[in-house]
Amino acid sequence: MTPPRARTWGRRGQTPVVRVRGRSRRRISVAALCCYRPGGRSRLIYRPRFHLLLKGARKSFSWQDYGDLLVRAHLQLGAPIVVVWDNLNTHRAVGMRKYAADHDWLTIVQLPSYRPDLNPVEGVWSLLRRGWMANTAFTDPDHLTRTLRRGLAHIQRHPELIDGCLTETGLTLASYAPKPIRKVQ
Repeated sequence: MTPPRARTWGRRGQTPVVRVRGRSRRRISVAALCCYRPGGRSRLIYRPRFHLLLKGARKSFSWQDYGDLLVRAHLQLGAPIVVVWDNLNTHRAVGMRKYAADHDWLTIVQLPSYRPDLNPVEGVWSLLRRGWMANTAFTDPDHLTRTLRRGLAHIQRHPELIDGCLTETGLTLASYAPKPIRKVQ
């Protein structure tokens, strides 16, 4: 719940201050997919995850959580999915690779290492940090959640923002499905 900082204006000689209550041990993670189809409207599908405060509890998405998100995207889009992923260890997990091999509607392609500039979802997070979440001191986890959902809903309603995130990467849409890099036997 530490607020993202952004630049702002203030009176001459007075530094603007964003007051923060303190750090919370609560944790919220969000996973998102930017969905593109040639000739179609771009879409953003996301899922927040609220983590438990228990000692030893998982503090991030598991490969099963990503699998659930992919199933949700497949149902909403009604088409096979080609997922272009970064090299997060959860994305490369053995369970995730087996899951992809078991579902013929899912193809996974890994981005090269250390290339977040090729990931359109990074543009979505940048829009959130510079827009709705900038210079905000969140009073509680519900305030953070409301602000996050409001920003993501705005991006969902404006497909041109999602298109801008794809354009920023320099990648283009192709009418063919690429072959997966690795196939699990």
